[in-house]
Amino acid sequence: MYVQTILGTKGSKVVTTRPGETIEATSRLLTANKIGAVIVADEAGKVVGVISERDIVGAMAAHGARVAAMRVEELMTRDVLTCRPSDTISEIMAVMTARRVRHLPVIEDDKLLGIVSIGDVVKHRLDEAALEVDSMRQYVQSVR
Repeated sequence: MYVQTILGTKGSKVVTTRPGETIEATSRLLTANKIGAVIVADEAGKVVGVISERDIVGAMAAHGARVAAMRVEELMTRDVLTCRPSDTISEIMAVMTARRVRHLPVIEDDKLLGIVSIGDVVKHRLDEAALEVDSMRQYVQSVR
């Protein structure tokens, strides 16, 4: 299976923010959308970073309450790992595990097509497993 399969199920909506936005506003954005990370895009829509709940919590531990007024560009991860729609689920699982990331923007031809989270991958794998179990049950019942 491929990343495009997950996007076909979950959709391609991606929540983004700008590098100059405050951490307070970005925290509200994460909460309002019930997501764990947001893509940071420039005015042209190019991905320039990603900021996650983990980044914000780490900054709070280091800087305290003043984090709320800091800008996204001060905390975001700039070296963003990405994937393509044609990547396999196994490939992105290996990247997520090895690099300890929970979110991968899906990019093709410099265009942001969606985002895949570890939760999306787990859900997809569980759905696959359930389908296999159902198929095996039907097979066993048909040969009785």
